[in-house]
Amino acid sequence: MTPRVLEKIAEIMNRAPAARRTVLALILEDPQRVLDETFETLAQRANSSVPTIMRTCRDLGYPGLREFKLALAQELAVGGSPLNRRVRIDDDTRQVIAKVTRGAATVINSVQAQLDVEAVQAAADAIVDGARVDCYGVGVTSNFMASDMQARLYRMGVASNSYLDPHLQLISAATIGPRGVVMAITHVGGMPSLLEAVDVARSQGATIIALTQPGSQLAALADIVLGVEVAPDPVMPVGPEAYLAHLTVIEILTVLVAQRLGDKAVNRLANIQRTLETRGVDMHHHPRLDWDEGAKLTMGKVR
Repeated sequence: MTPRVLEKIAEIMNRAPAARRTVLALILEDPQRVLDETFETLAQRANSSVPTIMRTCRDLGYPGLREFKLALAQELAVGGSPLNRRVRIDDDTRQVIAKVTRGAATVINSVQAQLDVEAVQAAADAIVDGARVDCYGVGVTSNFMASDMQARLYRMGVASNSYLDPHLQLISAATIGPRGVVMAITHVGGMPSLLEAVDVARSQGATIIALTQPGSQLAALADIVLGVEVAPDPVMPVGPEAYLAHLTVIEILTVLVAQRLGDKAVNRLANIQRTLETRGVDMHHHPRLDWDEGAKLTMGKVR
């Protein structure tokens, strides 16, 4: 059986050079923190350097930083509770609240470090300049993201649609044209039906924006990649941390599109807000409309 990450660390601690021993001690002390932070931050805490962190990873048998983090994430996922890789089975309620919320904050903060600024700018420009923006999702989570993205664009006056059914995605792709934009959202980035639709849209000359993991099959097909990666989830292929990251990217993109549209978007959004405040059904108290109440209202009008 291959030794696990923390077991390997314990094995080599005593014979490691002093600088690397400090790094190993920090990993053992709080492995989840090491997983969440950048290697630059770990190097600062260890009064060391990133090359020393890299040499430490190689001492443990991993060719690079990415491979080390992936192995550590998988080990922590197995060691956590069945529902959250950060939580231990015996954690109390206060610890569960603290760990889950801290994890969410860490994931959202990691988006800033991962997003390519030029790619985000290019995505916002393409959406504003596009004749039509079609949003594709796959699976429950990505379908929600695609619908949310479409709703945001529609409110700002951008011609947009969301297609969640593979058949409709193919129809959209076949009709989108060279001035169209496809916003494809999926964390895993390898669903064949979605890849097929994206490939068809590319053949029509559409611009493909992918919100997915770097290095995925979808990323390879896209013109613009909004690459975001999170650690594996212990239960689901796409866990809550992945869609927290995706929602953050969608919010950033929404703001950038609104900036580019200027007064057009501002005035439209303000008008929507006024309408909902004055005419929205949730803003008024209505009488109960069951059969008896409906009959009473009708009789009152007859009299």
